[in-house]
Amino acid sequence: MAKAKILSLMTILIITLFACTKPKGIWEDNIHLSTKSAEFNASGDSVTIKTGGDWWWISDVSVDSTWYYGFTSVDMQSDNYTIKEDCFTVERRDKNTLFIKVVANPNNVKRIITVGLEAGDYFDRVTITQKPKSFSARKDKYFLK
Repeated sequence: MAKAKILSLMTILIITLFACTKPKGIWEDNIHLSTKSAEFNASGDSVTIKTGGDWWWISDVSVDSTWYYGFTSVDMQSDNYTIKEDCFTVERRDKNTLFIKVVANPNNVKRIITVGLEAGDYFDRVTITQKPKSFSARKDKYFLK
C-alpha cells in the first residue's frame, strides 16, 4: 500500500514537472521583424524595417563596442519617437515601422551597429554591418578615396 502511494505521488510529480511545454518567462516572437540584418555602404545608408507586432520598444543601440541605453528623454510608450546620436538615428516611426540611419563610416574597418528591441520578455536585435572607408591603390601606396 505504501509503495502504491509513493509510486502515485512520483507519477503525479513527474507529470506536473513535464506538463509545461516551455519554461516560465520565455516568450514567443511577438515583434516579427521583416529583417534582422542589413548591409550599409561606407558613405552612410538607411533601412526601414516593418514589424508584425505593435507592442515593442527600442531597448539599446550599440556601435562597435559603445552601448547606448536608458533613453530617459524618450517616451518609450509612444507610438513614435527618435533616438539620435552623432553617428546614427533610430526611429520608431509608428507601431509597425523601425527606421535606422547611419552616417558615413570614418574607419578603415567595417562598423557593426545593433538595435535591440524588447516586447515584454521577448528580446530581438537588428544588426547593421557598414562597409569600411574605401581605399584605392596607386603606385604601391594606398590613398583614401
